[in-house]
Amino acid sequence: MATASCSSRPGSDVADVFAALANPTRRELLRLLLERGEQPVQQLADHFDMRRPSLSEHLRVLKDAGLVTEQPVGRQRFYALRPEPLREVADWIGPYERFWRSRLADLRDVLDGLPDD
Repeated sequence: MATASCSSRPGSDVADVFAALANPTRRELLRLLLERGEQPVQQLADHFDMRRPSLSEHLRVLKDAGLVTEQPVGRQRFYALRPEPLREVADWIGPYERFWRSRLADLRDVLDGLPDD
């Protein structure tokens, strides 16, 4: 079964992005980068109770999925959010969101039509 390719990351697919987002630590890393901008790995590590190699593995998964960039500066490595793959996730989720919004609107209409007791 073929998976949809992400046009912003040739050779990778949406499954890589979903796999990266499946982990709460990686989602928290993305949140930190969204809210605080580019940060060195040590500054990111200060937010987690884990060994540095474990954090580096999470960052590698995010980088491989195209969700972050890594920029070496001297002896440090800076990470920044790369949000483009999230657009593809939102595009994939969109039809399901519209489906449920429609169903909930229908339910609201039915409930609004019931007599008050």
